[in-house]
Amino acid sequence: MGDVGKIDQDAVLRARATLLASDTPSRARQVDAYRVLAEVSPESYLPKLAKALVSYGYEQEFRDRPEARLALTDEAVAVARRIDPDDPRRTEVLVDTLRSWQFELFRAGRRAEALAVCEEMAEVGRDGFARGQVTSPEYGAARLAVVLAEEGRHGEAAELLGRFAARARAESPWSAFWDGLAHVAELEAAGRRGEALDAFADLVAAGCAELESGRTSLAIPVWLLVHHSRMLDAAGRPAEARAARARALGLLTELDATGERRTWGNMLAWWVTLLALSGRAAEPGYPAPAFGRHFTDWSPDLRQAYVDGIAPLEAEVAALRRAADAAPDGPHLSELLERQRRLTVRSAVHREHRTHSVLKPLRPLFAEGVALARRLAARADPQRGRDALARALTDRAMFLLAGRQYGEAYDDFREVVALLD
Repeated sequence: MGDVGKIDQDAVLRARATLLASDTPSRARQVDAYRVLAEVSPESYLPKLAKALVSYGYEQEFRDRPEARLALTDEAVAVARRIDPDDPRRTEVLVDTLRSWQFELFRAGRRAEALAVCEEMAEVGRDGFARGQVTSPEYGAARLAVVLAEEGRHGEAAELLGRFAARARAESPWSAFWDGLAHVAELEAAGRRGEALDAFADLVAAGCAELESGRTSLAIPVWLLVHHSRMLDAAGRPAEARAARARALGLLTELDATGERRTWGNMLAWWVTLLALSGRAAEPGYPAPAFGRHFTDWSPDLRQAYVDGIAPLEAEVAALRRAADAAPDGPHLSELLERQRRLTVRSAVHREHRTHSVLKPLRPLFAEGVALARRLAARADPQRGRDALARALTDRAMFLLAGRQYGEAYDDFREVVALLD
């Protein structure tokens, strides 16, 4: 109990009256009331004040006032840190306020401070687990894994994500998919390609098992098998890559003939996350997005930079196209194809985040990639031209599958198999 004698008793009465009023007080009035009452009864009102401060920052009045949002989350964290360490609510409340604070720090471009906050979130979670306040020692560590990946600390991110995936697999193999995919991406980025292949093979097996049990769509195992084939080719395991493509083609054959076995909702996240991961090599430098995670999991500064890079890429592609057209036998076509794919991947990621309507706006980009690859195949050495065309056709086939254009997807991927196998 605070020292009530030093508290303005009229202010306390007004605060209690505000909260007890029949009409729900505004968020601003709630915050003012909780500020007063937290001094009188911290055990009861510090958690409420911390939560209210975070919620207040989402009000319309702060939409274009990032400095005010940052100040509110800063205050919320200070309040949450004052909660008694043995209060069973402390870990959850403190981690939630820290999560909001790091988000605003990233938006402000203060990455070093935001990383320190993410490290604190993980430490708070470990302490809360030791005190019995949460059920996992990794509570609060999810953002740290993302940020470590963004900073290029792939080995550390892989270790953390490996623990996440193991815990999820203990519940069911398929529930570990998203943590498992992020784990694969970090293993691969850390140069641990054999482990990455083994871990991704487990995801493929889980996806195929879900399909046989009727709990997932035909499309998801196709995307997994195709990505697996890319990884196997890169690892110099062509026989296994051919087998993965053959299984994918078999599922596409069924889709072409009869469609999905049952109706499914939106599945674009699977497609676009794997597409973005396949384009990671074209996005050099750090900090960089945590490829292997969905766009919405990336830090806000990197999300914005990724989207802001689309317009300059469009200008580069236009200039390279003019140069390639002016000198058909010149060196520009290969560079144009690479930049066109980078533009296509970024556009697909951004479009999927904004809307589920991807077929019409993105089709021209994927078609242009195939057209450019056919031009390169006609003039490059046979293997180089074949590989470029197979990649472009694979990209378009998986996009058409996402758009539920099963016949076209099948035709494109059948050509891929004929080219490569």
